[in-house]
Amino acid sequence: MEPAATPTGFMRHIEACNNLHSPAGLIPFRIGGEQVGWLQPDLARWLAYRPQHFHFDAAGVSLSAGLRGIARRDAALADAVKGLAKAGHLRVREEPFDVRATPEGPVLARLDRGAIPAFGIQAQGVHLNGLVRRPEGLHIWLGFRSRTKAVAPGQWDNIVAGGTPAGLDAVETLAKEAGEEAGLPPEMVAQARRVARISYNMQQPDGGLRRDILHVFDLELPEDFTPTPHDDEVEHFELWPAQRVLELVRDTDTVKFNVNLVLIDLFLREGLIDPNGAEGRALAAGLRD
Repeated sequence: MEPAATPTGFMRHIEACNNLHSPAGLIPFRIGGEQVGWLQPDLARWLAYRPQHFHFDAAGVSLSAGLRGIARRDAALADAVKGLAKAGHLRVREEPFDVRATPEGPVLARLDRGAIPAFGIQAQGVHLNGLVRRPEGLHIWLGFRSRTKAVAPGQWDNIVAGGTPAGLDAVETLAKEAGEEAGLPPEMVAQARRVARISYNMQQPDGGLRRDILHVFDLELPEDFTPTPHDDEVEHFELWPAQRVLELVRDTDTVKFNVNLVLIDLFLREGLIDPNGAEGRALAAGLRD
């Protein structure tokens, strides 16, 4: 039997972001009786040295039932994250994210962003397609990520993108990130349209899991507007014809891994990839829950 062919073109990006085909070998992590994540065995073994905060049984690992209330759970998790960072398991980001069992479920605790993949907890974020429609066709703003970024340095990105921090929803996050990253005024950001929700489950080389939900927005921008970097996240912005962006995604690996998914979704909605063809249907299926 011949081995399966390696996916090429657009599909290889979807496959790369969905490389966790089974949770076999991972240990469920629960808070308040609800599963919120997955742990690698070595990280679970490290947590075993904190029995006052973590309980082990046949079903996996759970935060101690005695830690009632978000504040006490936050403190226990923060203590663990500090120790895990010291032991080299993760890098503290000093930005808390909400922990939920389901995307729309109640907040059960808050955890430092840097620990989210290590605990296999689902995270949410926003991505904005900055679009300019010219007589010759659609153009797309791209941001070139700083070469000092910890993730995907020196790669192409959406005009705005960012994780949803604790206490904010997608719309509030978009407004925050748009001002910080690209200098988009609030009245302009308010015109953005929510157009898609993309999900993926990606196992990183260090074993951490990115179980992400991306809330995607489109914003039609005037030709005389130029985004300006307002922090150290992006070096510069460039406006490209949509066909050139399509070829960049299809033929290279110079776009940040999850931004490829956002752009593939855009190509399908704009008809740059036939959404009714076999490839288009397969790509659309790969982008959803």
